[in-house]
Amino acid sequence: MNNFSSLFSTPVQILSPIVANAEPESGSLVLAGVLLSLIVVYLASKIGGEICARIELPAVLGELLGGVLVGVSALHLLVFPSVDLTASQSMVMQLLQLTAHLDPAALTKTFEVQSEVLSTLAEMGVIILLFEIGLESDLKELIRVGPQAAIVAVVGVAVPFALGTAGLMLIFGVSSVPAIFAGAALTATSIGITARVLAEIQRLNSKEGQIIIGAAVLDDVLGIIVLAVVASLAKTGQVEIGNVIYLIVSAGVFLIGSLWLGLLLNPFLVSLVNELRTRGQLLITALVLTFVLADVAVVIQLEAILGAFAAGLILAETEKRTELQEQVAPISDMLVPIFFVVVGARTDLSVLNPFVPSNREGLIMAAFLVAVAIAGKVVTGFTIFGQPELNRLAIGVGMIPRGEVGLVFASVGATTGTLPEALQAAVIVMVILTTFLAPPLLRVVFTNGDSVGQEDDLAIQGVAPSEVLEPGIVQQDD
Repeated sequence: MNNFSSLFSTPVQILSPIVANAEPESGSLVLAGVLLSLIVVYLASKIGGEICARIELPAVLGELLGGVLVGVSALHLLVFPSVDLTASQSMVMQLLQLTAHLDPAALTKTFEVQSEVLSTLAEMGVIILLFEIGLESDLKELIRVGPQAAIVAVVGVAVPFALGTAGLMLIFGVSSVPAIFAGAALTATSIGITARVLAEIQRLNSKEGQIIIGAAVLDDVLGIIVLAVVASLAKTGQVEIGNVIYLIVSAGVFLIGSLWLGLLLNPFLVSLVNELRTRGQLLITALVLTFVLADVAVVIQLEAILGAFAAGLILAETEKRTELQEQVAPISDMLVPIFFVVVGARTDLSVLNPFVPSNREGLIMAAFLVAVAIAGKVVTGFTIFGQPELNRLAIGVGMIPRGEVGLVFASVGATTGTLPEALQAAVIVMVILTTFLAPPLLRVVFTNGDSVGQEDDLAIQGVAPSEVLEPGIVQQDD
């Protein structure tokens, strides 16, 4: 389970055979189900985003909350197949059942295909999001902050993993393999959520923002390696060293090689675009490059989003950068909300109910995991020395959200039977809380950090804050 499709319950590869074996009427019903689901997605994302934007919270938080509202935790408008969820529990499927009078087998097949199509669209959304983030990033700045980002990433993986595993074993008496798996889930960072918030608050190209993005990308690579190790440990009881070495080497070769080759071919790509005369020549060329790199990343057992991010970085170094940003924005507006709403819709808040006896043990462990999850990432910002102007707290907070990456760990733990029920609930609660707490916290720490940073700069210059006439303008003596 080494690519983003592992976030969703049914492998993407089953989509074609099911569609091929479906009756024509079933194909029409699948389309109807997908269209109804997209209506729900767009309404949830837009209403939730607008509410949060009007109360000065990141719009992505509204999209996540909108997903929770329409998903398994509340209205059941948008649900996905699992052990506990069937077609009869989907409001969209119930509506189709009323209009088409499907038998149970046909309803189940339609539900599975409709869910898989929506899941695939969500994956496309996060690929476009990371391409857009790469396009907005500064490769030279990323390289310049590379050492700091590497330190943040390594500490952000090692500290939560060590504290979480040791605490579960010593405090709660959890056996070693489940404790290691839960500790591994603490290492994740959702680059999609953090990057979206940074873009919204216009801090993506700040030094802190570039460190966060660089660290999150490295953290994603390290997370894949950690997941491979713990999954192997859960299945066989031993770690396959060869697989770990392969992942490390392939990740390094892919990232460095794709950037080097892409920058080398940039003049050719630009001249090709200038020669084409058909509509959409720039956008299609960019998407082809993005999908090629994303596909190569998946083939070598990395994440598709790494390839998409690399493609964005490559094209950001061309003269077409601004034009491409404008052209990709509508596609991002169409696909990215699907990703965030689907993440929210899959989040089951019932595990937070303390009145359910089976949840109580999990909630106690969850409180511990949440504390470790937050502290283990916040501390990363304070591992960078010699740069007093940096907002270290913002860097740490930017690494907090686990989001879809944390759900991957929880999903693998559930399907392999590694995590006991209480510990599985605890991991899910940790993912939920870190995902929803991070966006507003990130905005707060950046705002406070800006105020503190401005006062520090004035103090260094020997200027009192009262002598500032306007933001960025300091009174000068005659």
